[in-house]
Amino acid sequence: MKITLRIWRQPDRDAAGSMATYEVAGISPDMSFLEMLDVLNEELALAGGDPVAFDHDCREGICGMCSLVINGLAHGPEALTTACQLYLRHFTDGQVIDVEPWRATPFPVLKDLVVDRGALDRIVAAGGYISAPTGAAPEAHSVPVPRKDAERAFDAAACIGCGACVAACPNGSASLFLGAKITHLGALPQGQPERDARALAMVEQHDAEGFGGCSQIGECTAVCPAGIPLDMISQLNHDVLTALPRGKDQRG
Repeated sequence: MKITLRIWRQPDRDAAGSMATYEVAGISPDMSFLEMLDVLNEELALAGGDPVAFDHDCREGICGMCSLVINGLAHGPEALTTACQLYLRHFTDGQVIDVEPWRATPFPVLKDLVVDRGALDRIVAAGGYISAPTGAAPEAHSVPVPRKDAERAFDAAACIGCGACVAACPNGSASLFLGAKITHLGALPQGQPERDARALAMVEQHDAEGFGGCSQIGECTAVCPAGIPLDMISQLNHDVLTALPRGKDQRG
């Protein structure tokens, strides 16, 4: 195959960026999208050029590091997959492909296709944890969890924190990510002591980072590689609205 790539190049977070055009020839349709970028970077390095910077780690669709907007779609045209698991057979020979970083104010571009997603980490640090006593490990079944609640928590925990939901949202909202993290712990008995404080603190941090509000458009779920459902945002709203009057009562 021969592919024409139009890639966003930006030397650093303070510099102005622009699209640069490259041609990659002789590549296999069985290559992943990232393997194709590896081939391009080898050619650029051999020619004395600056390779394209992009995030990657496991390349198994697990870590969510491969944050690329491909032809205007977060992670590319295939549903329920990450860019590292997107293969060139989903494109046509001679196709022109635009490759850009996540576009959101809380995700500043560090270089080329690499963005700083530390805002998501700070949201989790604001309340995505539980209190647990130290000492000997408790028995596995000492805290019974109904199957329905356990499955709901597992569904929410599938979120890999890639940020595709933010990149796809017209408002730049991280509400799907936030909803998954709050639902994950809120569905379990161990997460109840901090449930109100967690919801309020994580939403406050979400807003402080500059993420937009949710208007239930649903673009987030369309690109989520983990298939996080939209009703996680409804659970988020429920927990926040429930916590607000309790928080006022506690403050007197």
